[in-house]
Amino acid sequence: MTHRDRFEAVYDAYYPAIHQYAARRTGSADDTADVVSETFLIAWRRAGEIPEGERALLWLYGVARRVLANHRRGDSRRAMLADRLRAELSAQRPERAAGPAELDHVRAAFDRLPERDREVLALACWEELTSEQIAKVVGCTAIAARTRLHRARRRLAAALERRPSSTIVMGEA
Repeated sequence: MTHRDRFEAVYDAYYPAIHQYAARRTGSADDTADVVSETFLIAWRRAGEIPEGERALLWLYGVARRVLANHRRGDSRRAMLADRLRAELSAQRPERAAGPAELDHVRAAFDRLPERDREVLALACWEELTSEQIAKVVGCTAIAARTRLHRARRRLAAALERRPSSTIVMGEA
């Protein structure tokens, strides 16, 4: 049996069970699809490690469980970062502290950015890392990190300009 044949047999046999498992544990069809697709991507990469018979389903459940945990950690990190941004923005403008509803546009603009942009912005603004430190975290050169950060700031600023009352100052540490 080839790698592809093994994967297809496992996929055909256990897709419904993994889909139901993910659907019961996620809040949306998109999240379910993400968890299922990542679970089977891992299964594709590790098809040679998948046990035979019914143990394959248990193996897939274990993979899906870890994928869900990673997904939840990501959601939690994004929520914490958004809360931190709100707090920092409120501290920067004490004369008019913005409430959560007033900053929804900031979160929406941030959430619309590609993951790569969100990550470098978060590392620079919330973790107060320099370009050199960001480069080590994301695995690129310092010049590439500076370029990514510059472009991410421009994209965020452009997204925020669509709302005239928005002003965010984002300096590099």
